[in-house]
Amino acid sequence: MSIDVLQDKIRKTKNPSMVDLALCVSDLPPHLLAEEENSAKAYGRFCREILEKLKGTVPAVRVGFTAFAVLGPEGLQELKAVLKAARSLGYYIAVEAPYILSPMMAKAVANAFWGIDAQYPCDGLIVSAYAGSDMIKPFLPYVTDGKKDLFPVVRTSNKSAPDIQDLLAGTRLVHAAAADQINRFGGDCTGKSGYARVSVVVGANAAESLRSLRAKYPRLFFLVDDMDYSGCNAKNCSHAFDKFGHGAVVCAGPTLTAAWKTAETEGMDYLEQTLGAAERMKKNLTRYTTIL
Repeated sequence: MSIDVLQDKIRKTKNPSMVDLALCVSDLPPHLLAEEENSAKAYGRFCREILEKLKGTVPAVRVGFTAFAVLGPEGLQELKAVLKAARSLGYYIAVEAPYILSPMMAKAVANAFWGIDAQYPCDGLIVSAYAGSDMIKPFLPYVTDGKKDLFPVVRTSNKSAPDIQDLLAGTRLVHAAAADQINRFGGDCTGKSGYARVSVVVGANAAESLRSLRAKYPRLFFLVDDMDYSGCNAKNCSHAFDKFGHGAVVCAGPTLTAAWKTAETEGMDYLEQTLGAAERMKKNLTRYTTIL
C-alpha cells in the first residue's frame, strides 16, 4: 500500500480517523483478562475484536510495537497476529517503531518491518525526526521502491512538548526546522494524490502549528496524533486538512479503545462502546472538515 491507498480509504469511508491500539493492560476489560491465560493473549484478542468491530467505519490502524514488546515473547507473537488480522480486514496499517539510536539499528528496523522476510509487515512506520537524517535514510529505499510510507514525528501533543519542540532555532521553531528537513526527503516519492510518502506526525492540540505547517508544506500528509490529550479537538485538527478535506488522518487511542471505562460500564459492552466512540469522532471531525 501507499499514502494514496490511505487517502482513498479515507475518501471511501468519509472518515479521517485512525484507531491507536497502544494501550495499557489496565485498560483491558476485566472479563478478557479472566478468560485468557495471560495478559498478552488478552491484549491480542482485544485488539483483533476491536478491528473486526470497526471494519468499514475506521479506515486505518496504528499499532505500538513497544506496547506489545513489554508483554514479553507472547506479546510479540500477538503483535504478528494483530497485524495479520488488520491486513485481512483491509486496514491501512501504521506501526510506531521502537526508538532508534544508530543508523545500524535504523537499517535493522527497516528490514524487520519492510524487508523480504519482514516479521512485522505494515504500510507505514512512525519514527522520530530528531535523531538526524542518517536515521531516516535507511528507510528511504523501501519508500521509493516499495511504496511504503514513513512518518517522522515532528510535533507531539504532550504538555511539555513546547519545552524543546517550540524553541527558536534561528528564525524557525525547532519542530518547523524538523519539518523542513523531512519535506526535502519527500521530493522523489510523491503519490498520485499529491502527497509525499515521507510525511510527518504532528500534535492534535497545536492548532497554530497545524495551520502554519499545512500552509507551508502542501505535499506533506499529516498523521495528527493524540486526539486523546487535553486541548485536542476536532476544530484544531481541521487545520491539518487541505481545502478538499484531504491530506491528513487523525489518531485516537483510549478515546476509542477505553470508551467502556469512560462510560463507566463493566467492560462487557466494550465493542459497542468503541464503535459508538468511533462514530462520534467521525461526526466531530467531519463537522469541521468536508471530505470531497
